[in-house]
Amino acid sequence: MILPIYTYGQPVLRKVAQEVAVDDPTLKTFIADMYETLDAAEGVGLAAPQVGKALRVVVIDLDVLKDDFPEYAGFRHAYINAHIVEYDEKSKKATLDEGCLSIPGLHESVTRPTRIHVTYLDEDLNPHDEWVEGYLARVMQHEFDHLEGVMYVDRVSAFRKQMINSKLRGIAQGKFRCPYRVKAPRR
Repeated sequence: MILPIYTYGQPVLRKVAQEVAVDDPTLKTFIADMYETLDAAEGVGLAAPQVGKALRVVVIDLDVLKDDFPEYAGFRHAYINAHIVEYDEKSKKATLDEGCLSIPGLHESVTRPTRIHVTYLDEDLNPHDEWVEGYLARVMQHEFDHLEGVMYVDRVSAFRKQMINSKLRGIAQGKFRCPYRVKAPRR
């Protein structure tokens, strides 16, 4: 089932997400719905708060980038109870444009570390404790930020934030168009 994507201004996007009970009988269906929603919106990542659930669940599908990143062919993973344990402060940082399904029509440059240490459960509830780098590390940081109530626009410079403030206000007031199903804040 395609779920509506909550847009900037919705309170759930600012909540710290709760751990998921691993025996939750609805978890697999919820993950399937998140993948279907991600596909319909043509995104690469989606966190549960973006579909109105303050739960620590993220889905990432990098297969759409396989032409530019052949190493991501077939890459489609769910991350349950995910956390960034640490950022590799010795690794270089990279600045790239980011967008977000919850902030339609806006893209901004964000600087992030290129290597992170993460823990999570996969869809089969197997635990993982690993270092991740490159583009996947960027996508994980963006999506895992959602689990902490942080959005990428919180990571832009104060000057840029001031420059985009009117656009953000417009999105929070439902003044935008996008090709996928959304749930905008009430005016």
